[in-house]
Amino acid sequence: MERFNNKVVVITGAGSGMGASSAQRFAQEGAKVVLVGRTQAKLDATLARLAPGDHLAVQADVAQREAVHQLAEKVLQHYGQVDVLVNNAGIHAQGKAHEASDETWKKVMSVDLDGVFYCIRAFMPALLKSRGNIINISSVSGLGGDWGMSIYNAAKGAITNFTRSLAMDYGADGVRVNAICPGFTFTDMTKDMKQNQAVLEKFYDRIPLGRAGEPEDVAAAIAFLASDDARYITGVNLPVDGGITAANGQPHL
Repeated sequence: MERFNNKVVVITGAGSGMGASSAQRFAQEGAKVVLVGRTQAKLDATLARLAPGDHLAVQADVAQREAVHQLAEKVLQHYGQVDVLVNNAGIHAQGKAHEASDETWKKVMSVDLDGVFYCIRAFMPALLKSRGNIINISSVSGLGGDWGMSIYNAAKGAITNFTRSLAMDYGADGVRVNAICPGFTFTDMTKDMKQNQAVLEKFYDRIPLGRAGEPEDVAAAIAFLASDDARYITGVNLPVDGGITAANGQPHL
């Protein structure tokens, strides 16, 4: 299956986890993949695992407006087009709001929210030309609250509604905008939990499918929404969570 032949796909946060797995999935399906991240060594490692093709690794911090502008210029100079933008880069912070510093708030918002805005603004002219689409990575934490993660919830909640509004604004122009909302997934962000059986059991008690997600699970959903198979889908925030958001919050007895 090569749904993305001759398509250019830009993926932020592509050095590991869901971003790296998405890059591999798109490359397997024929895409020319642009890997974006802050650490060149991680990007190079991802690049080395991709199926052969005209791929590009670009070191850039999406929280920096000028860096994103230069990224877009470089991509368009190299390929002349962009068909899919996957806004995957993200960080999180834990703790209660009244205990958080200004720096913590600004850091999370700069990556999780500003970075998405900068990338959409920079790549939208090319996406309008290609009648392409955008996949934002939100979270189940953008659909409901978590204890001790209010800043992350604020950022991902913003992405959830930003996605809906963008879909409304650009649908008539042929650009689709959707979001993936992963649940508990094994990535660099959650790697410490993987060895904590007590924590895992608490999660698994709430997940109907009885396991954590893998980056490949999320990558498959991203590829679907980016493909023509989803041509009549826009403005969706799709949970990829093993069923956790199916619950009404009552305990598993």
